[in-house]
Parts: sequence; structure tokens; C-alpha cells
Amino acid sequence: MDNEVSAGSTTSTLGQLALGLTLLAFGLGHTEVIDGVTAADAVSLATYVGGIALFVAGLFAFRDRDAGNGTAYASLGALWFTWGVTADAQVSANAAGLFLLLFALVALSLTLGAAGSGTLVRGTYGLLFVALLLLAVAAFGDGDGLAKVGGWFAAVSGLLAWYGATAALAKWRTELPGRPAGRGVTAAG
Repeated sequence: MDNEVSAGSTTSTLGQLALGLTLLAFGLGHTEVIDGVTAADAVSLATYVGGIALFVAGLFAFRDRDAGNGTAYASLGALWFTWGVTADAQVSANAAGLFLLLFALVALSLTLGAAGSGTLVRGTYGLLFVALLLLAVAAFGDGDGLAKVGGWFAAVSGLLAWYGATAALAKWRTELPGRPAGRGVTAAG
């Protein structure tokens, strides 16, 4: 193991990778862009990678005193595990919508709580919030078109999380370059 990589960053990378893969499968399934692949096909991945692996990454983050990632990964692990194990249950569209809406609120909290994090983390949680909100509204209103749009937001959120994990492993830049401060320009803008 590379000694320059701390346990916290390793945990964060694992969490982002698990979240990214799960969101990609879930989102692409909702878009139905791949013939014969639906969101229901992501159930196993959501249960084990998104649910269990992400929850365990959250516990490791808590052990490393990383409350932000611990909260994010444990709560999102609970989301994916619950969604995965109840995917075959017969629930009303309103119950499914409520489940998605409640986890959209969790994603909103994660987005607002990630204010000090990098752009990729904030973008991942922000797009996840929009995706879950759109999917909730689609479930309440039986809107297939809106569900597909929500799927695209989830897929892009997954791409951001996956890229963030890959960038951490490859030691690529993850922040956009800032505007250089010129003469008479303060750091605040």
C-alpha cells in the first residue's frame, strides 16, 4: 500500500467508487438507453456494492474520525440496501415516491454539508438530490419521461463519483483552476 495515501482518503476513494458504480447502474437503468436494461437490473449491485460496501466504508470513515464521509456513506449505504432488498416488494407508487423524496432530503443535506469539499463531491451529491427529487415526482405522478430525466441526473452523478475515485487513485487534479488574482483583485473576488 502506498504510504502517502491516508486511511481516510482510501476510505473516501472506496466510498466514491461504490457510490459511482451504483449510481451509474441505477441511473442508466432508469434511462433505458441500453436495450433491455432497467433500474430493476441494478438491484444486486445496489444491495451489495451500494448498500453493504458503502455502509462499511461509512463505518471506516467514522473510525477515521471523518464524520462527513461517514455520514454520507452510511446513509447512502442504507438507501441502496433498502432499495435493493425491497425492490420486489409490492408498494404503492406514492410509497415509492415518499421513499425517494425522503432520501432526496438526505442528499440535499449531504450537498449542503459538503460545502467545504471539492467540486466533484458537491456535484455528486447535488446531482443525486436532483435525480431523487425527479424520480420521486415521477413516482407520485406516474411520469416515465421524468423518471428518464432523473435517471440521467443519477448517471451523471455516478460519473462524477467514479471520476473522483479514479482521479484520487491516479493522482489527477480534481478541482477546477481558479481565476488568478490580478492587480486590485482580492481573493473574495
